[in-house]
Amino acid sequence: MTTPLLETRRLSIRFGGLVAVNGVDLRLAAGEVLIIIGPNGAGKSTLFNMISGIYRPSSGTVHLNGHDITGRPAHRIAAAGIARTFQSSRLFNDLTLVDNVVIGMHTRTRTGVIDALLRPRRARAELDAAAERAGALIRLVSADLYERRHALAGTLPQADRRRLEIARALASDPKVILLDEPSSGMDERDTDALIKDIHTVMAERPGLSFIIIEHDMRLVAALPERVMVIDYGEKIAEGHFSEVRLLPRVQEAYLGQKAAHA
Repeated sequence: MTTPLLETRRLSIRFGGLVAVNGVDLRLAAGEVLIIIGPNGAGKSTLFNMISGIYRPSSGTVHLNGHDITGRPAHRIAAAGIARTFQSSRLFNDLTLVDNVVIGMHTRTRTGVIDALLRPRRARAELDAAAERAGALIRLVSADLYERRHALAGTLPQADRRRLEIARALASDPKVILLDEPSSGMDERDTDALIKDIHTVMAERPGLSFIIIEHDMRLVAALPERVMVIDYGEKIAEGHFSEVRLLPRVQEAYLGQKAAHA
């Protein structure tokens, strides 16, 4: 990998005397999938928060397409091409599925409050186009979800909420999507459907890169390009899952006793 799409260099953050992430190097190419695993509290979501601009790193840098984006506000990083989902749902329950995805397009639309008041025809045309594109993104992620696109998001079961969040992340035309435990709360059948959905999105968007934090080893094994293991805020291993899972330190940190409680 000569020119990574996304790169972190010695990325660290401290909260008082606690070092939550310590010197993590990460490189991601266009169209690549990287899975991050590790026990609860290892610093995985904190790493996402630094990459996406929610936290400002204490030290180290984040580069996207060779440009330093370290510490930029979250909305500017989203506009630059990094979208994400969260462990807990961030949907607008009283809005439709389509409306939730349209909200995800805010970095790519031009209509503001003034335009909506002074140029209602142009605003309506852009909104109609956004709604049509939102429907297409929902259908890309899940044909079944598309049939319910005008339902309220609050009526969805957990598995479909996760799918809708992926559709909303796609709405900003990102270069990189960060998925934080997308299979959380799913049973085996839902996880299998999610794996199929992710493969569909990858096939339709071959240049799109993913970083996925995941605990479900079935999903990890189904997307086995490259795995990074984090424990106590440090990267302890990286490579193909079939090799990484056999390393003694990884087994001790994640696949052993700790993993049973993850």
